[in-house]
Amino acid sequence: LSIDTLPPEVKAPFPSDPVIPLRTKTTKEFQEDVERAVQSGVWREVREFYLTTFDSFIEINAAFKREANGSFNTIDDSGVNAKFVNAVYDALLSTPQDIQKSVLKGIINSLLREWKGPRTKDDLRAYFILVQNPQYSSTSTYVIYAHLLRQIAALSEADHHFLVHWLKKLSPRRFRQPVERLLQFISTRLFPAEPDELPPLTKCSWWIPSATKVLGLFNAANSVSTTPIMPFTDFYNITLEHIDFMEEYRTWQNYGNSNRFSFCQFPFILSTVVKKAIIQKDSEQQMISQARQSLVSKVSRRQRVDMNLLFLNIKVRRAQLLSDSLDELTRKRCDLKKKLRVTFVGEAGLDMGGLTKEWFLLLVRQIFHTDYGMFTYMKDSRCHWFSSWKCDNYSEFQLVGTVSFQCSI
Repeated sequence: LSIDTLPPEVKAPFPSDPVIPLRTKTTKEFQEDVERAVQSGVWREVREFYLTTFDSFIEINAAFKREANGSFNTIDDSGVNAKFVNAVYDALLSTPQDIQKSVLKGIINSLLREWKGPRTKDDLRAYFILVQNPQYSSTSTYVIYAHLLRQIAALSEADHHFLVHWLKKLSPRRFRQPVERLLQFISTRLFPAEPDELPPLTKCSWWIPSATKVLGLFNAANSVSTTPIMPFTDFYNITLEHIDFMEEYRTWQNYGNSNRFSFCQFPFILSTVVKKAIIQKDSEQQMISQARQSLVSKVSRRQRVDMNLLFLNIKVRRAQLLSDSLDELTRKRCDLKKKLRVTFVGEAGLDMGGLTKEWFLLLVRQIFHTDYGMFTYMKDSRCHWFSSWKCDNYSEFQLVGTVSFQCSI
């Protein structure tokens, strides 16, 4: 049965994209309007522009889309007049308060619109433009900002793919600004300066997950960019060093990447301090668990309990330090998360930490010695780098990683 054979009265019309009105205001004309308003104190034209532009997603596209009814349905080109967007936002915070409030009111109306069906590329363009709004630096706008972030976070994976590739086209300064606002939003929501300035956390538990997911889009854009737009360390949120990150880790372990949010689902936001602490505590817990299992196993079989099973015990000869260390650590791979205890063959001594430190220093000195050939010293950066002719022996490089891990426990 073909739809063409159905009578007209039963045919459902296909929804068409709304026609975007034609707006001819240019960047130069807008800047001239603002300049005249500043000099004369008469903001009528500027007020009308902001009031109209941010009234709806359609009007946002009408103002900032390079061609009002062009498709621009590719990841390579958002179709947005970035220069005009920047000019409008640069002027916004210097306008009278009633204009700034009208912009926020328009955004509220746009976000409260009832959505039916999937988002169009014009909707994505509107989100792309709105997330750059500098007004979100103020906590007074956080309720609006949170709803914007929630809608962006809830977009489909395909829509996120478009946003990621559009975001990577932003200039470094324009890219950094929303990233910093998102980090500030998360920090302020976790530790508000004034407890009463934000809604109770129990009533807006979705704020932080939404913001973190949107921050993840910026991190993805930074990662897929040919040259990183900003250092990955600038995505770290130092505030998270003051939360119970082990509880976050346990939540992540128990629920994985399900609907139960944990910062551990987004490791790019965790500083090295947090990551190191999580690894250390997790290793300690696993070490205790393994030791307990070993003890229970010994006792259940009525065997003598050897307290050495609580440690990773390695015996090395000074003359064969590197090869012995590699052999021992390879052979005792299942004990790598236990506390390290070193014995030098033929030497009396109980390792209370001093022998381990000596072993580590001797090992590192040998590994990084230029004659050994594992690493090459770069004078310009004053760092060591992998030697090109030694890269066929990966076991020794694995030893370096294992040693580094052991010394962090």
